Amino acid sequence: MYRDTIRTFLKNYISDSINDDQDIFSGGYVNSLFATQLVLFIEENFDLTVESEDLNLDNFKSINAINFFIAAKKDGKR
Repeated sequence: MYRDTIRTFLKNYISDSINDDQDIFSGGYVNSLFATQLVLFIEENFDLTVESEDLNLDNFKSINAINFFIAAKKDGKR
């Protein structure tokens, strides 16, 4: 649902092609500064507030994980 927007954002920072399930953190594609940028991107582009309890690596480790996180937040399930 939100994958295309997420992919476009990630392409600005990751030059390699990644699949939707690929772990961008364990793959060494991102660092802690990028994690902050990713959270800000999600908040600004999807009109969400990422709470401290949401800051679990599992929510942000892949395109699919980010997509699921955004959908769950929008549905009020997070």
